[in-house]
Formats: sequence, structure tokens, C-alpha cells
Amino acid sequence: MTGVTRELVRLPTHPGLRGLVAGVVGFRERSDTPLERRQPAGTLLPLVLSFGDPFEVVEVGAGQGEGTYGSFLSGFMPGPASTRSGRSHACVQVYLTPLGVSRLLGIPGREVAASVVSVDDLVPELGTSFSEQLAEAGTWRQRFTLVQSALLARAGDETDPLVSWLWDRITESGGQARIRDLVAETGWSHRYVTTVFQRTVGLTPKAAAGVVRFERAAADLGRLPVAEVAVRHGYADQSHLTRDTVRYAGETPVVLAASRRPTAHTALGTSPAGSRARGAPGRA
Repeated sequence: MTGVTRELVRLPTHPGLRGLVAGVVGFRERSDTPLERRQPAGTLLPLVLSFGDPFEVVEVGAGQGEGTYGSFLSGFMPGPASTRSGRSHACVQVYLTPLGVSRLLGIPGREVAASVVSVDDLVPELGTSFSEQLAEAGTWRQRFTLVQSALLARAGDETDPLVSWLWDRITESGGQARIRDLVAETGWSHRYVTTVFQRTVGLTPKAAAGVVRFERAAADLGRLPVAEVAVRHGYADQSHLTRDTVRYAGETPVVLAASRRPTAHTALGTSPAGSRARGAPGRA
């Protein structure tokens, strides 16, 4: 692309953040004109700690938070979001898991789901003054150390075992597990499980599973025929996959595959993956 230079740096994530942070990248971009991007829904939630030109959130497809931001968090989104970056942008992007939001930022995921929120309002100590520290740091490694040290210092109590177990079962099934069956394994009521899960994760188990399944399917678009992607990921048919893709990405599977939209996983150089199943932490 003419008139654009980019720098993307990945360094290992601290072991103490495992399960809470999927990865951290340093990103710097300069362009002759502002750049617009649309990002489909996904399960990794970007905490963008900026030290360059502000970001403009142009549209939140299934939520709220349009506006101009320095540093911001994008909560668990059930739809796409569009951004516009300035001509000289630099940031450290922390890709939080849905369980990491509550433990590292100290807020229930429900409070930021389907929303873009300023870090200055959410976690002031990671806001403007912290951005100045990032700008003054001489290397990306120093910036990563600053960020990860700040997050480690904030790590709160362990996640409710019920929520952790249910999230792992949803992800390891690729979003295809029947929520009703999983709830039955716990011995708790559907209402209780849904309430506890949504408070931490931000979305209901069913809504979260929908995003997980779409994310896995989207990773196969362009590699396999659309009909085969639909079968592989448990959609009723190709039309069902198309409806979900429009819902979560704002465009059809063919357009999404051709556009090669950036995602958290492309930034991290990874692909969506499941977790090892464990027995349900049922009622005593």
C-alpha cells in the first residue's frame, strides 16, 4: 500500500498472565492519510494502550462507543467494529481473554460488553500518564515490561470455577456444545449459570458460543468452500453460516474471505484453538 509503513513486534507473554492474556504486540503505523479498518467479532478483547495519534471508533455494529480515543478497551463484541487511525499511530495492544478482563481490570465483563470504553475512565493508572511512560521508553521490550508488570500487579482473585469450566467447554467444542447440556452437567439452574457467566464474561453462554463458532468458521473461509465450512462448524446449512457472518462481520462469507480483515489472531500470528475439557464444578 502506497504511503504506509508498519511495524509489528511480538514478544512472549509473561507466564503469570496465562489464560488472561492471549498475547501482546507492539504496533506502529505511519501513513499519508488516515486508515480505516473493520474488525469482525472475536473472542480476544483488545486493550489498546496508545502513545501516538488517537484512534477514532467509527462504528460499533452491535453495541456502543463511537468516538475518539487515546487508549481504550473493546469489550466482548457480538458484532463488528470499524476504526480510523491517525497518520502516526503507535500502541501496545494487549489481547485479553474474556476471563482476563475481570481479573486484570477489576471490572465485570458485563459492564464493558458490546462497548468501547476509554482507559482513562476505566483504569486511570493505565491512561494518559501511562501513555507518556510508553512514549518515553526506548525499546519495545521496555514497553512490554511496563505493560505486563502493570497487569500482573492488578491480577485479582481467581475466576469462579463454574465460569472457567463453562468457558473452556464452549471454546474446546468450537462453540458447538449444547449449552443446555453443559448447564445440566453443573447441577445449577439455567438462570443461575447464565447470570454468573454473563457477569464475568460479558455475554450469555449462548451468545458467547455464537462468537466462538463464527471465529472458528471465519478462519476457514477462503481455505475451504463455504458449504464445507458450514458443515465443519455445525451450521444448519450454508445460508445459516451466511446469516451469522453478516451478523458478526457485517459482510457475507465471500466478501469477508476476500477482504482478509485483520483480527486479534492475525496480529498475534495464531489461530483460534480450544481448551482441554475438565469435569463440571457442580453443586456441593
